[in-house]
Amino acid sequence: MSLFQTIKTPVVTYEQPLGLFINGEFVKGVDGKTFETINPHDEKPIVAVHEATEKDVDIAVQAARKALDGDWKQITPSERGRLLTRLADLLERDIETVAAIEALDNGKGVTLAKGDVTASAGCIRYYGGWADKIYGQTIDTDPNSLTYTRHEPIGVCGQIIPWNFPLLMFAWKIGPALATGNTIVLKTAEQTPLSALYVAGLIKEAGFPAGVVNVISGFGRTAGAAIAAHMDIDKVAFTGSTLVGRQIMQVAAKSNLKKVTLELGGKSPNIILPDANLEEAIGWVNLGIFFNHGQCCCAGSRILVHEAIYDKFIELFKQRAEQNKVGDPFKADTFQGPQVSQLQYDRVMGYIKDGKSAGAKVVTGGDRHGSEGYYIQPTIFTDVHEDMTIVKEEIFGPVCTVQKVRDEEEAIRVANKTNYGLAAAVHTTNINTAIRVSNAIKAGTVWVNNYNTLHYQMPFGGFKESGVGRELGSYALENYTEVKTVRIQISKS
Repeated sequence: MSLFQTIKTPVVTYEQPLGLFINGEFVKGVDGKTFETINPHDEKPIVAVHEATEKDVDIAVQAARKALDGDWKQITPSERGRLLTRLADLLERDIETVAAIEALDNGKGVTLAKGDVTASAGCIRYYGGWADKIYGQTIDTDPNSLTYTRHEPIGVCGQIIPWNFPLLMFAWKIGPALATGNTIVLKTAEQTPLSALYVAGLIKEAGFPAGVVNVISGFGRTAGAAIAAHMDIDKVAFTGSTLVGRQIMQVAAKSNLKKVTLELGGKSPNIILPDANLEEAIGWVNLGIFFNHGQCCCAGSRILVHEAIYDKFIELFKQRAEQNKVGDPFKADTFQGPQVSQLQYDRVMGYIKDGKSAGAKVVTGGDRHGSEGYYIQPTIFTDVHEDMTIVKEEIFGPVCTVQKVRDEEEAIRVANKTNYGLAAAVHTTNINTAIRVSNAIKAGTVWVNNYNTLHYQMPFGGFKESGVGRELGSYALENYTEVKTVRIQISKS
């Protein structure tokens, strides 16, 4: 099987790498295995890529270790920053191609995919600016000592990314790791390997030394498990489900007690209070749940509406949801594409069926959209109670529940009644209310009068079962360095 294949999309024709990117080259897997990636729009195979096994992970780790102790160690922080900036430039140069790959492999609308490429380039460029600003401290303990701290790279980092934002999660992971001088073995999601493989070629073009970034395609149960358990990987970063996050943490502890950061699931509340600008709030609520087909860890899937405006809210939200353009990812006006896979489609439809069986009312949606592809109608449930499965569990699709609350106090109580704590929002025109509610909600991010406005300068991560550590901003750098204290006795003579 070839290592490259020409792929024609509705907007661009390009060369797609198929191999594992190890030590600066695309190579075949040791066992010669391949697997197909499926176009969620028409349910047809796009291409087969080489599959990494435990043997390939080991080879990639050896390459990363060699680079860490060799060429990468000799490169100055300023040069690391220049390489990251160069990679950001190349991403922007190839925005049409990379966005088309995301639309083809993931199913997201190509217009929204271009936004992901722009945000990814911005994230990588941001961390390029941090590369030569990783400072320690001098600590004045006594006249006879010089004491200082160094922030040193952790070492070889295993990174496992999800399928809902393939390129963006790639950027979130590699940016802080490279800025702080680490090397990487990154596994893509088996559903969406194509964009990261393409960008691996840009990493080589940007001039990164061989072995600094290794990108492998494979399955969680084999390649992902091998990364989590590998005795020569110093840190693992994972974005995905809470269930898998628990497994990774256990395996990391049982192996070499590697450092772990986890960005996991959510069941985020979106609170609408009676003094909110209702028209603006409806737009943000719609974006909060239906953006990226509902396949968003911080999706505002639990909508809590004050009883004084509940009926009016339902009327307006139904109208707004039914205006969402659902369809072909390659049409410029598409807002919601298909779910990523048959498995995810079946999972979401299973939750919809469960909601109906439990007595929840479907205000709009609740069924398949069209007859081909993994499309689901934007779905709104009302008449729900807190013990329903659709209220408690993360659905990860275009499905939300709307609950009526009596007052601010009840809204906060219901918002916090979850094992998750990734994100939340409150809509109000009173700044005192906004601050009071934001402070009371147990979540890593609280948006006020907006939703899903993530930015690479802002830390992102969860309370409770939504994760460990933070992505983005300066906070992410802390996840990729070890702090060393040096104390020197000063001679008196």
